Amino acid sequence: MKSYRNHVWAIVIFIFVFSTGFIFGRGIAEESLEKKLDIYLQALSLVKKEFVEKKIDDTKLVYGSIRGLLASLDDPYSRFMEPKSYKEMLMRMGGEYSGIGVYIGMKNKQLVVISPIEGTPGYRAGLKPKDKIIKINGKSTRDMALDEAVSHIRGRKGTTVVLTVIRGKGKETKVPIRRDRIVIKATKYKMLTKDVGYIKLNTFEKKAASEEMKRAINAIRNKNAKGLILDVRGNGGGLLDNAIEIGSMFIPSGAIVQIVDREGMREVKYSSGKILWSGPMVLLINEASASASEILAGALRDNHMATLVGGTTFGKASVQTVKKMDDGSAILLTIAKYLTPNGDDITKNGISPEVVVKLSTKEVEAIFLDQKEGADRQMDKALEIINGMIYVQ
Repeated sequence: MKSYRNHVWAIVIFIFVFSTGFIFGRGIAEESLEKKLDIYLQALSLVKKEFVEKKIDDTKLVYGSIRGLLASLDDPYSRFMEPKSYKEMLMRMGGEYSGIGVYIGMKNKQLVVISPIEGTPGYRAGLKPKDKIIKINGKSTRDMALDEAVSHIRGRKGTTVVLTVIRGKGKETKVPIRRDRIVIKATKYKMLTKDVGYIKLNTFEKKAASEEMKRAINAIRNKNAKGLILDVRGNGGGLLDNAIEIGSMFIPSGAIVQIVDREGMREVKYSSGKILWSGPMVLLINEASASASEILAGALRDNHMATLVGGTTFGKASVQTVKKMDDGSAILLTIAKYLTPNGDDITKNGISPEVVVKLSTKEVEAIFLDQKEGADRQMDKALEIINGMIYVQ
């Protein structure tokens, strides 16, 4: 029995001790936690000794316990990744993986599409921002953790996943999607007119996103652009460092973002001052602009470096850290939230544009799925504003 209890304690320690170590507090707090851990030990002992199926996978028990621990935080962005999922995340940060190419997240405890990535299977299948994913291959997503949903959606190239979605107040629709190799290009750019450059920033998740952004800005500068339209519509976010570095390309001095930790302490991240663009600028945003896109939007707005045009952003303002476990699994844990330089909490309201241009569902489809030229009223308004900045000064 002693050796069994030692084994059980080892499992509990694995659950509650992160890679940097976790030291129990002293006094009343320690006693209270130990009492609660005793209840957990009793439950674990009961399962091990009396559950009808004698052979129980200890790894499954441990992983399930960790997921339960994180689920109790009521935070959709804190999640556990098994070794395979963690490896896939690292590959995705490198800009290449196998799947369908969509950003997904939780909104009001419902799994939703934040945005499909242009040119990917999910994009071609017609998935749209705010689509509710209620089933994955027939399995309900109710109470499904985000990392579990991701693992079900991803898979080998050439295989098919069927998502059951609800769009708006419509009926359930099954969307079969053939998985493929996803290669993410962080930016694309072109000249809209002889004086106005356009950069589409697709993601902050790719590690090389800031380098791609530098090349894009330099390219339009070399074409003698006088004004810039930067488009982060449909950009589901990514790395905080990329948001800060890209923000620094436009903001000569001042704050990019405020980070508030669990103690209420604020850390302000400032621009490096390494600006690449100082001319007139418009930023296009919409409801599928999330996380790092919102950091950039807030920074440009509060520092008066760009006019924001489009729709209100998604509203995700949490900062996560990834802690790798000894077995190759990892915990992605929310450790702080971010505020705009002026102190606005994005989680509550998202970022509202200074110039609101609402699009109908058909217009969104035309822009992001059909790619019809001249069908983008948000872009038209951005071009009108940037021309006014260039020629009326």
